[in-house]
Amino acid sequence: MRVLGIETSCDETGVAIYDSEQGLLGDALYSQIAMHAEYGGVVPELASRDHVRKLLPLVRETLAQARMDKSELDAIAYTAGPGLIGALIVGASTARAMALGLGIPALGVHHMEGHLLAPMLEDTPPAFPFVALLVSGGHTQLVRVDGIGRYELLGESLDDAAGEAFDKAGKMLGLDYPGGPEIAKLARHGDATRFRFPRPMTDRPGLDFSFSGLKTFTLNTANKLRDADGQLDPQSKADIAVAFEEAVVDTLAIKCKRALQQTGLHQLVIAGGVSANTRLREKLDEVVRRQRATLFYARPRFCTDNGAMIAFAGCQRLLAGQSNDLKISVFPRWPMDTLPPL
Repeated sequence: MRVLGIETSCDETGVAIYDSEQGLLGDALYSQIAMHAEYGGVVPELASRDHVRKLLPLVRETLAQARMDKSELDAIAYTAGPGLIGALIVGASTARAMALGLGIPALGVHHMEGHLLAPMLEDTPPAFPFVALLVSGGHTQLVRVDGIGRYELLGESLDDAAGEAFDKAGKMLGLDYPGGPEIAKLARHGDATRFRFPRPMTDRPGLDFSFSGLKTFTLNTANKLRDADGQLDPQSKADIAVAFEEAVVDTLAIKCKRALQQTGLHQLVIAGGVSANTRLREKLDEVVRRQRATLFYARPRFCTDNGAMIAFAGCQRLLAGQSNDLKISVFPRWPMDTLPPL
Protein backbone atom coordinates (compact mmCIF):
# COMPACT_ATOMS: atom_id res chain seq x y z
CA MET A 1 0.00 0.00 0.00
CA ARG A 2 1.32 3.43 -0.98
CA VAL A 3 0.17 6.18 1.36
CA LEU A 4 0.62 9.92 0.98
CA GLY A 5 1.12 11.55 4.39
CA ILE A 6 0.29 15.21 5.06
CA GLU A 7 1.33 17.06 8.24
CA THR A 8 0.07 20.61 8.91
CA SER A 9 -0.57 20.71 12.66
CA CYS A 10 1.54 23.79 13.44
CA ASP A 11 4.37 25.59 11.63
CA GLU A 12 5.83 22.84 9.42
CA THR A 13 4.34 21.63 6.17
CA GLY A 14 5.34 18.00 5.74
CA VAL A 15 4.55 15.58 2.92
CA ALA A 16 5.80 12.02 2.42
CA ILE A 17 4.96 8.79 0.61
CA TYR A 18 5.32 5.51 2.49
CA ASP A 19 5.09 2.10 0.82
CA SER A 20 4.20 -0.80 3.11
CA GLU A 21 6.64 -3.05 1.22
CA GLN A 22 9.42 -0.68 0.11
CA GLY A 23 9.43 1.83 2.94
CA LEU A 24 9.78 5.59 2.54
CA LEU A 25 9.72 6.63 -1.13
CA GLY A 26 9.70 10.42 -0.84
CA ASP A 27 9.77 13.09 1.84
CA ALA A 28 9.59 16.89 1.72
CA LEU A 29 9.36 19.47 4.47
CA TYR A 30 8.96 23.24 4.64
CA SER A 31 9.53 25.04 7.94
CA GLN A 32 7.95 28.40 8.76
CA ILE A 33 10.44 29.18 11.53
CA ALA A 34 11.95 32.18 9.75
CA MET A 35 8.53 33.76 9.29
CA HIS A 36 7.40 33.28 12.89
CA ALA A 37 10.78 34.25 14.40
CA GLU A 38 9.92 37.91 13.77
CA TYR A 39 7.01 37.55 16.22
CA GLY A 40 8.80 35.37 18.79
CA GLY A 41 6.35 32.49 18.34
CA VAL A 42 3.84 30.88 15.99
CA VAL A 43 1.10 33.16 14.65
CA PRO A 44 -1.79 30.77 13.85
CA GLU A 45 -3.33 32.73 10.97
CA LEU A 46 0.03 33.17 9.25
CA ALA A 47 0.75 29.46 9.72
CA SER A 48 -2.54 28.49 8.04
CA ARG A 49 -1.95 30.79 5.07
CA ASP A 50 1.55 29.46 4.54
CA HIS A 51 0.30 25.87 4.57
CA VAL A 52 -2.12 26.84 1.79
CA ARG A 53 0.77 28.21 -0.28
CA LYS A 54 3.23 25.37 0.30
CA LEU A 55 1.20 22.17 0.55
CA LEU A 56 0.40 21.36 -3.09
CA PRO A 57 3.90 22.24 -4.37
CA LEU A 58 5.31 19.88 -1.72
CA VAL A 59 2.90 17.14 -2.81
CA ARG A 60 4.17 17.51 -6.39
CA GLU A 61 7.80 17.52 -5.17
CA THR A 62 7.26 14.34 -3.15
CA LEU A 63 5.56 12.53 -6.02
CA ALA A 64 8.51 13.48 -8.23
CA GLN A 65 10.97 12.11 -5.63
CA ALA A 66 9.05 8.83 -5.56
CA ARG A 67 8.80 8.79 -9.38
CA MET A 68 5.08 8.32 -9.07
CA ASP A 69 1.91 9.77 -10.49
CA LYS A 70 -0.83 10.66 -8.03
CA SER A 71 -3.00 8.00 -9.65
CA GLU A 72 -0.64 5.37 -8.19
CA LEU A 73 -1.48 6.34 -4.59
CA ASP A 74 -3.60 3.88 -2.61
CA ALA A 75 -4.61 6.17 0.26
CA ILE A 76 -3.93 9.51 1.95
CA ALA A 77 -3.23 10.06 5.64
CA TYR A 78 -3.33 13.51 7.22
CA THR A 79 -2.91 14.99 10.68
CA ALA A 80 -6.38 15.47 12.18
CA GLY A 81 -5.14 16.71 15.56
CA PRO A 82 -4.10 17.84 18.01
CA GLY A 83 -2.82 21.18 16.74
CA LEU A 84 -3.84 24.62 15.49
CA ILE A 85 -7.34 24.30 14.09
CA GLY A 86 -6.78 26.49 11.04
CA ALA A 87 -3.58 24.68 10.13
CA LEU A 88 -5.25 21.29 10.62
CA ILE A 89 -8.15 22.26 8.35
CA VAL A 90 -5.75 23.10 5.50
CA GLY A 91 -4.23 19.62 5.54
CA ALA A 92 -7.52 17.82 6.14
CA SER A 93 -9.44 19.59 3.38
CA THR A 94 -6.61 19.11 0.89
CA ALA A 95 -6.32 15.41 1.74
CA ARG A 96 -10.07 14.88 1.52
CA ALA A 97 -10.34 16.68 -1.82
CA MET A 98 -7.46 14.70 -3.31
CA ALA A 99 -8.82 11.40 -2.02
CA LEU A 100 -12.28 12.11 -3.38
CA GLY A 101 -10.89 13.05 -6.78
CA LEU A 102 -8.70 9.94 -6.91
CA GLY A 103 -11.34 7.60 -5.53
CA ILE A 104 -9.14 6.40 -2.66
CA PRO A 105 -9.59 6.43 1.14
CA ALA A 106 -8.32 9.19 3.42
CA LEU A 107 -7.63 8.76 7.13
CA GLY A 108 -7.10 11.30 9.90
CA VAL A 109 -4.05 10.49 12.04
CA HIS A 110 -3.25 11.53 15.60
CA HIS A 111 -0.21 13.81 15.56
CA MET A 112 1.35 12.32 18.70
CA GLU A 113 0.79 8.75 17.49
CA GLY A 114 2.79 9.80 14.44
CA HIS A 115 5.64 10.95 16.69
CA LEU A 116 5.34 7.81 18.80
CA LEU A 117 5.74 5.55 15.76
CA ALA A 118 8.46 7.60 14.02
CA PRO A 119 11.28 5.37 15.39
CA MET A 120 9.62 2.51 13.46
CA LEU A 121 11.01 4.17 10.30
CA GLU A 122 14.56 3.28 11.40
CA ASP A 123 16.51 0.15 10.43
CA THR A 124 16.30 -1.25 13.97
CA PRO A 125 12.83 -0.37 15.24
CA PRO A 126 11.55 -1.17 18.74
CA ALA A 127 9.18 -4.08 19.31
CA PHE A 128 6.06 -3.91 21.46
CA PRO A 129 5.73 -3.48 24.39
CA PHE A 130 7.81 -0.46 25.39
CA VAL A 131 7.78 2.73 27.43
CA ALA A 132 7.62 5.93 25.37
CA LEU A 133 8.60 9.45 26.36
CA LEU A 134 6.73 11.85 24.09
CA VAL A 135 8.42 15.20 24.52
CA SER A 136 7.69 18.21 22.32
CA GLY A 137 6.56 21.82 22.38
CA GLY A 138 3.01 20.83 23.22
CA HIS A 139 3.32 17.52 25.07
CA THR A 140 5.40 15.80 27.71
CA GLN A 141 4.01 12.32 28.43
CA LEU A 142 5.18 8.90 29.54
CA VAL A 143 3.16 6.15 27.91
CA ARG A 144 3.17 2.37 28.11
CA VAL A 145 2.75 1.08 24.55
CA ASP A 146 1.55 -2.50 24.07
CA GLY A 147 0.65 -2.05 20.40
CA ILE A 148 -0.73 0.53 17.99
CA GLY A 149 -3.69 2.11 19.74
CA ARG A 150 -2.96 0.24 22.97
CA TYR A 151 -1.70 3.08 25.13
CA GLU A 152 -1.64 3.57 28.89
CA LEU A 153 -0.81 7.07 30.08
CA LEU A 154 1.70 6.80 32.93
CA GLY A 155 2.41 10.48 33.52
CA GLU A 156 2.23 13.89 31.86
CA SER A 157 3.08 17.52 32.41
CA LEU A 158 0.68 19.35 34.71
CA ASP A 159 1.54 22.70 33.10
CA ASP A 160 4.18 23.61 30.49
CA ALA A 161 5.51 20.91 28.19
CA ALA A 162 9.29 20.53 28.19
CA GLY A 163 9.63 21.96 24.67
CA GLU A 164 7.48 24.95 25.60
CA ALA A 165 9.63 25.55 28.68
CA PHE A 166 12.77 25.44 26.51
CA ASP A 167 11.32 28.04 24.14
CA LYS A 168 10.20 30.32 26.97
CA ALA A 169 13.57 30.07 28.70
CA GLY A 170 15.22 30.97 25.41
CA LYS A 171 13.03 34.04 25.17
CA MET A 172 14.04 35.07 28.71
CA LEU A 173 17.67 34.96 27.60
CA GLY A 174 16.98 36.99 24.46
CA LEU A 175 17.64 34.07 22.11
CA ASP A 176 16.11 33.62 18.68
CA TYR A 177 12.92 31.59 18.18
CA PRO A 178 12.62 28.66 18.63
CA GLY A 179 14.52 28.84 21.89
CA GLY A 180 15.05 25.12 22.49
CA PRO A 181 17.76 24.50 19.88
CA GLU A 182 19.36 27.86 20.73
CA ILE A 183 19.62 26.94 24.42
CA ALA A 184 21.20 23.62 23.47
CA LYS A 185 23.81 25.41 21.36
CA LEU A 186 24.55 27.99 24.04
CA ALA A 187 24.74 25.37 26.79
CA ARG A 188 27.86 23.87 25.17
CA HIS A 189 29.78 26.99 26.27
CA GLY A 190 28.33 27.18 29.77
CA ASP A 191 29.84 26.35 33.16
CA ALA A 192 27.62 23.56 34.52
CA THR A 193 28.95 24.08 38.07
CA ARG A 194 27.95 27.73 38.46
CA PHE A 195 24.20 27.21 39.04
CA ARG A 196 22.11 24.33 40.35
CA PHE A 197 18.52 24.55 39.14
CA PRO A 198 15.73 22.46 40.75
CA ARG A 199 14.59 19.13 39.28
CA PRO A 200 10.82 19.60 39.60
CA MET A 201 8.64 16.85 41.12
CA THR A 202 11.52 14.37 41.39
CA ASP A 203 11.44 14.43 45.21
CA ARG A 204 8.00 12.82 45.29
CA PRO A 205 6.61 9.57 43.86
CA GLY A 206 4.82 9.44 40.54
CA LEU A 207 5.52 10.04 36.87
CA ASP A 208 3.94 13.46 36.28
CA PHE A 209 5.98 16.51 35.27
CA SER A 210 5.87 20.24 36.00
CA PHE A 211 8.14 22.82 34.37
CA SER A 212 6.46 26.13 35.26
CA GLY A 213 8.43 26.48 38.50
CA LEU A 214 11.70 25.81 36.71
CA LYS A 215 10.78 28.50 34.19
CA THR A 216 10.21 30.99 37.04
CA PHE A 217 13.50 30.00 38.69
CA THR A 218 15.27 30.65 35.39
CA LEU A 219 13.70 34.09 35.04
CA ASN A 220 14.61 35.08 38.62
CA THR A 221 18.20 33.90 38.16
CA ALA A 222 18.56 35.89 34.93
CA ASN A 223 17.02 39.04 36.43
CA LYS A 224 19.47 39.02 39.34
CA LEU A 225 22.39 39.08 36.89
CA ARG A 226 21.19 41.79 34.52
CA ASP A 227 23.14 45.05 34.36
CA ALA A 228 21.69 48.54 34.66
CA ASP A 229 20.50 48.34 31.05
CA GLY A 230 18.77 45.00 31.65
CA GLN A 231 21.38 43.01 29.70
CA LEU A 232 23.04 39.71 30.51
CA ASP A 233 26.70 39.12 29.77
CA PRO A 234 27.36 36.27 27.30
CA GLN A 235 28.91 33.93 29.86
CA SER A 236 25.98 34.28 32.25
CA LYS A 237 23.61 33.45 29.41
CA ALA A 238 25.58 30.31 28.64
CA ASP A 239 25.77 29.31 32.32
CA ILE A 240 22.01 29.72 32.75
CA ALA A 241 21.40 27.80 29.53
CA VAL A 242 23.42 24.78 30.64
CA ALA A 243 21.85 24.83 34.12
CA PHE A 244 18.36 24.92 32.62
CA GLU A 245 19.08 22.18 30.08
CA GLU A 246 20.61 19.92 32.73
CA ALA A 247 17.59 20.42 35.00
CA VAL A 248 15.11 19.48 32.28
CA VAL A 249 17.17 16.54 31.04
CA ASP A 250 17.75 15.18 34.56
CA THR A 251 14.03 15.46 35.33
CA LEU A 252 13.06 13.57 32.19
CA ALA A 253 15.71 10.92 32.83
CA ILE A 254 14.64 10.34 36.45
CA LYS A 255 11.02 9.86 35.40
CA CYS A 256 12.00 7.54 32.53
CA LYS A 257 13.99 5.38 34.96
CA ARG A 258 10.97 5.19 37.26
CA ALA A 259 8.69 4.26 34.36
CA LEU A 260 10.97 1.39 33.30
CA GLN A 261 11.14 0.12 36.87
CA GLN A 262 7.39 0.48 37.39
CA THR A 263 6.43 -1.37 34.20
CA GLY A 264 9.25 -3.91 34.22
CA LEU A 265 9.85 -3.20 30.53
CA HIS A 266 13.30 -3.00 28.93
CA GLN A 267 12.73 -0.80 25.89
CA LEU A 268 12.51 2.99 26.01
CA VAL A 269 11.40 5.07 23.03
CA ILE A 270 11.80 8.85 22.92
CA ALA A 271 9.92 10.85 20.31
CA GLY A 272 8.94 14.43 19.53
CA GLY A 273 10.99 17.52 18.83
CA VAL A 274 12.90 17.56 22.13
CA SER A 275 14.04 13.95 21.52
CA ALA A 276 16.58 15.43 19.09
CA ASN A 277 18.38 17.07 22.03
CA THR A 278 21.85 15.54 22.22
CA ARG A 279 22.20 15.92 25.98
CA LEU A 280 18.86 14.16 26.55
CA ARG A 281 19.98 11.22 24.41
CA GLU A 282 23.27 11.00 26.31
CA LYS A 283 21.53 11.03 29.68
CA LEU A 284 18.95 8.42 28.65
CA ASP A 285 21.74 6.23 27.25
CA GLU A 286 23.14 6.15 30.79
CA VAL A 287 19.72 5.31 32.23
CA VAL A 288 19.02 2.38 29.90
CA ARG A 289 22.50 0.91 30.41
CA ARG A 290 21.97 0.83 34.16
CA GLN A 291 18.50 -0.66 33.70
CA ARG A 292 19.76 -3.20 31.15
CA ALA A 293 17.33 -1.70 28.68
CA THR A 294 17.56 -0.38 25.11
CA LEU A 295 16.94 3.16 23.85
CA PHE A 296 15.26 3.91 20.52
CA TYR A 297 14.71 7.22 18.73
CA ALA A 298 14.18 8.56 15.23
CA ARG A 299 16.81 10.33 13.16
CA PRO A 300 16.76 14.11 13.84
CA ARG A 301 14.70 15.03 10.74
CA PHE A 302 11.91 12.72 11.93
CA CYS A 303 11.92 14.02 15.52
CA THR A 304 10.29 17.30 14.57
CA ASP A 305 6.95 17.46 12.72
CA ASN A 306 7.11 15.68 9.36
CA GLY A 307 4.97 13.91 6.79
CA ALA A 308 6.81 10.58 7.02
CA MET A 309 5.52 9.79 10.49
CA ILE A 310 1.94 10.55 9.40
CA ALA A 311 2.27 8.41 6.28
CA PHE A 312 3.65 5.50 8.33
CA ALA A 313 1.08 5.72 11.13
CA GLY A 314 -1.74 6.11 8.62
CA CYS A 315 -0.51 3.14 6.62
CA GLN A 316 -0.61 0.84 9.66
CA ARG A 317 -4.21 1.78 10.44
CA LEU A 318 -5.31 1.62 6.81
CA LEU A 319 -3.80 -1.86 6.43
CA ALA A 320 -5.85 -2.90 9.47
CA GLY A 321 -9.00 -1.78 7.68
CA GLN A 322 -9.58 1.53 9.45
CA SER A 323 -11.10 4.39 7.44
CA ASN A 324 -13.04 7.65 7.90
CA ASP A 325 -16.16 8.94 6.21
CA LEU A 326 -16.06 11.97 3.91
CA LYS A 327 -16.67 14.48 6.70
CA ILE A 328 -13.74 16.83 7.39
CA SER A 329 -13.12 16.57 11.13
CA VAL A 330 -10.15 18.01 13.02
CA PHE A 331 -9.44 17.99 16.73
CA PRO A 332 -7.35 20.77 18.33
CA ARG A 333 -7.40 18.64 21.51
CA TRP A 334 -7.44 14.86 21.19
CA PRO A 335 -6.39 12.46 24.00
CA MET A 336 -4.27 9.70 22.49
CA ASP A 337 -5.73 7.04 24.78
CA THR A 338 -9.08 7.42 22.97
CA LEU A 339 -7.66 5.92 19.76
CA PRO A 340 -8.97 2.50 18.75
CA PRO A 341 -6.51 -0.39 19.12
CA LEU A 342 -5.46 -2.44 16.09
